[in-house]
Amino acid sequence: MKKMISLVAHDKRMPRAVLHSVWVDREIITRSNCTVSHFDPLERLDHQDWLSPNEVVEIFERLRNPESVMNVLEKFSRRKDYKPNEALYSVIIRKLSQAKKFNAIQDILKRVKAEKTCRLSDDFFYGVIKTYGNAGYIDRAIETLFSMPEYNCWPAIKTFNYVLNLLVSSKQFDILPEVYLGASRLGLEIDTCCLNILIKGLCKSGKLDAAFALLDEFPKLHCEPNVQTYSTLMNCLCKGGRVDEALKLCESMEQAGVDPDTITFNTLISGLCKQGRVADGMELLEKMRFKGCNPDAGTYQALLYGLLDSKKFVEAKCLMDKMISLGVFPSYVSYKLVIHGLSEEHLLEDVDLVLKKMLRQGFVPRMGMWKTILKSIFSGKINDDDVSQFQFSELTKNL
Repeated sequence: MKKMISLVAHDKRMPRAVLHSVWVDREIITRSNCTVSHFDPLERLDHQDWLSPNEVVEIFERLRNPESVMNVLEKFSRRKDYKPNEALYSVIIRKLSQAKKFNAIQDILKRVKAEKTCRLSDDFFYGVIKTYGNAGYIDRAIETLFSMPEYNCWPAIKTFNYVLNLLVSSKQFDILPEVYLGASRLGLEIDTCCLNILIKGLCKSGKLDAAFALLDEFPKLHCEPNVQTYSTLMNCLCKGGRVDEALKLCESMEQAGVDPDTITFNTLISGLCKQGRVADGMELLEKMRFKGCNPDAGTYQALLYGLLDSKKFVEAKCLMDKMISLGVFPSYVSYKLVIHGLSEEHLLEDVDLVLKKMLRQGFVPRMGMWKTILKSIFSGKINDDDVSQFQFSELTKNL
């Protein structure tokens, strides 16, 4: 552009009026470029131009320093076009959360209540409650939930259940019944998801009998238990070593017309394998397939650990082969346990095959594994100090 203007300026045939126009245009372009490059969105709040709600939201979105949000909001509130909406307050809450200014979030909610100019939805309060929950402010999350009617907004069951689940996750089981009983004050009808969260809380707090008592209350509350309801109870039974009771509960579930899913089968198979009943676990795997329920990595891993705990290393190797053929890859710990077991039984050909598969999967054997393999090769005639890095490199040349 400069080169073109320079050529025009030196052209003696160019009329003075045109030349003056070129210099004026150059001045405008230069100033325009400077203005764009140094544009500050906050400066728009100083201008008297009317700002649309979307333009205001954009200004707050562009704030680089989240800690400046409250000052910018105060500046915006002095304008004649001040009319905050839910989108703006959502951005402000997010910015304050990033700055960890949780007390300021409380101030924002008080401001909304005092101004009474902005109607907020359940989604907004769900976001605020989630922000408090993620930060560990459980009390404030509960307080926000029960204060929603003061903002002329009634919570959806999703928001209520989130708070219940928050209490279970943070192991605040004593507060759980009080919040649950407050559902009627919020105009909510209890659903199956809500009761499932309560059952999970009772199971985690060791009150299994109370959890089963709540299961019996489902019909009275016009709710039907689903597979998650039963799976939670089965998981608690299996953890307590009551696997047979869990299997009976599964039969009762199916009689009630609820089909087990992958999580249900994995829970039962894991429970059986931990008791050394791997054969029963294998039978349940076949039933799982017959039911049209696809086993996942957790299914095979539970069976694999069951075989390893039972010291059935050859069967474990065969299961690993099957897993790999199905695209389910064993963990490093699984390879380690299988190789150690096969080495102790001096099944070196099997060790060689498992080791190669392990390397193909990208796992690198560590010092302890090589020592175990070499001890097996030499039938325990060498000490740990005899195993050198040179021997490891020599051994891996043929892999």
